[in-house]
Amino acid sequence: MNKEKLHLVGRLLIENKLTVAFAESATAGRITSEFSLIDDAGKFLKGGIACYDAAIKESLLDVPHELIDRFTPESMEVTRAIAYGLDKRIPADIYVGITGLTCPGGSETEQKPVGTMFIYACKHLEHIFSERMNFNGDQEDIVKASVERCAELLYDNLRT
Repeated sequence: MNKEKLHLVGRLLIENKLTVAFAESATAGRITSEFSLIDDAGKFLKGGIACYDAAIKESLLDVPHELIDRFTPESMEVTRAIAYGLDKRIPADIYVGITGLTCPGGSETEQKPVGTMFIYACKHLEHIFSERMNFNGDQEDIVKASVERCAELLYDNLRT
């Protein structure tokens, strides 16, 4: 885990007086946890919601059932919806949603194999970045790589 990149993101959030909240499915709170370990995390981290089960996405983050049925819980469309759904639950400047497939048993296909992850971020409810990622390895490897990529994307977008 690249702790240095996480700390740089934390510093940039503080310098820019921005706060962040996470809606995590496949990473189940790991990103929020890693960001909580950054010095002065209380100045920028508002919180996170682990919404591993599709029913939680629907009930807590107001993701329409039809969206999940049409695109699957592990899709960019649902990832976008969970990021925007945070607005009703946690006040923050930046909302980040992440979903994906860390192990068999989800909506994996030949076009969307295990290791496929989706991330979507918005600032003041305007899109700032999104990415479909593919990682190899076991569940732990995929989750760690997802946390690192989230930090990289936040860093790249906060620097500009």
